[in-house]
Amino acid sequence: EVQMEEYGGGHVQPGGSLRLSCVASGFTFNYFYMYWVRQAPGKGLEWVSKIDVDGESPDYIDSVRGRFTISRDNSKNMLYLQMNNLKPEDTGVYYCARLYRGSWDTRGQGTQVTVSS
Repeated sequence: EVQMEEYGGGHVQPGGSLRLSCVASGFTFNYFYMYWVRQAPGKGLEWVSKIDVDGESPDYIDSVRGRFTISRDNSKNMLYLQMNNLKPEDTGVYYCARLYRGSWDTRGQGTQVTVSS
C-alpha cells in the first residue's frame, strides 16, 4: 500500500522557520519525482516545490524561491522542505506528493503550517 506521511508543521511568527518531513512507503521512492504541494484556506492545491529522482534540479514557485529548500534522501525514503523567512501567505496544509501518471498523488493527512504574529 502506498503511504506518505507528513510532519513538522506548526505555528510560527513571520520570519520564522520550519522543516517539513515526509516518510514514504509502499512504492519505489527513487523512481518518482516528488513534490510539496499546499492548500491555503479556501483555495485549491498548488505546487510549492519539486525535485527529481536523483535529488537534483529542484524547482520552486516564485513566491518561495530563495526561502524554501527541498531535498530528499532516497536511502531513507524521505522528502524534506526547509522553510525559512516564513510569511503569512505561506499558511496552509502541506502535503508531499509523487508525480504519478501525470498527476499529484497524495496519501497523507498533510501537516498544518500557520504563520502569524
